[in-house]
Amino acid sequence: MNFLAHIFLSGESDELKIGNFIGDFVKASDMEHYNKAVNQGIRMHWAIDEFTDHHDVVQKSKDRLRPKYGHYAGVIVDIYYDHFLARNWKDYHSVDLRLFVNREYKMLENHISILPKKVVHMLPYMIKYDWLFNYQYFDGIERVMHGMANRSNFNSKMEQSVVELKKYHKEFEKEFQDFFPELQAFCEDFLENK
Repeated sequence: MNFLAHIFLSGESDELKIGNFIGDFVKASDMEHYNKAVNQGIRMHWAIDEFTDHHDVVQKSKDRLRPKYGHYAGVIVDIYYDHFLARNWKDYHSVDLRLFVNREYKMLENHISILPKKVVHMLPYMIKYDWLFNYQYFDGIERVMHGMANRSNFNSKMEQSVVELKKYHKEFEKEFQDFFPELQAFCEDFLENK
């Protein structure tokens, strides 16, 4: 899962959302810089990634991409799944996506002082190009994939991956719909037992 899902799955706590949002940018040795709630969000991010990476349905999605994209298939599927979450947002949340995204952008800006440097650098671009809202559109996904490909040290070909998203849209969407309720249940259990 990518940024939209990590925020969405965090519940109502801003600090938990922040931790879940920054999880890819934090090492275990950095945990001492954050309070208990942010640390819990970071751990939640890592738990979501672990659950997702080893789920049979997600493996089917990755297997479809692996011949062309190799180990980048997992990164691409994470973004595809945010695409389906954004497209089907009304099935998962009562607050309109536009309102939700604007609120979360503002929340992140209000906590900029505790965000890792890479996130501080990335956030203005995320807001300017409205990544979280535009995940629902093919051109939004294409823009995100181009950005990631440009930042990659290797020829990931991620900038081409909107082709497979369009070609296998129904298959990926079905896999997302099969997987996401299980991830939601996993996250609810995580939050209840924190």
